[in-house]
Amino acid sequence: MVRVTNAVAANRKRKRLLKLAKGFVGDRKNHLRLSSDAVMSALAFNYKHRKQKKRDFRRLWIVRIGVAAKINGVSYSKLISGLAKAGCALNRKMLSDIAIRDPHSFAAIVTQAKQALA
Repeated sequence: MVRVTNAVAANRKRKRLLKLAKGFVGDRKNHLRLSSDAVMSALAFNYKHRKQKKRDFRRLWIVRIGVAAKINGVSYSKLISGLAKAGCALNRKMLSDIAIRDPHSFAAIVTQAKQALA
């Protein structure tokens, strides 16, 4: 009986795993058992962190808008409420960008929000 080894598939599997572990530090990059654990963990966190990144950016935008609003003499919540009443269609990402790049335009937006509240 001929001995069957499955070498091609096994090598391909190992090669794929070690390719995914490229850039890892220490034995996690070139030992199969450690690489396997590290890659599975990394893939799980990869999925989780793609979702979390959206939350993190929204939090960043809110902090930026809040600071810029305080500089213009209004709280974040009052600003957002005033913009909603004024019918402003700017989202938080755009407001944050305007607050950083063009403070004068942001001040004009804040005055609109204040007028809508009054």
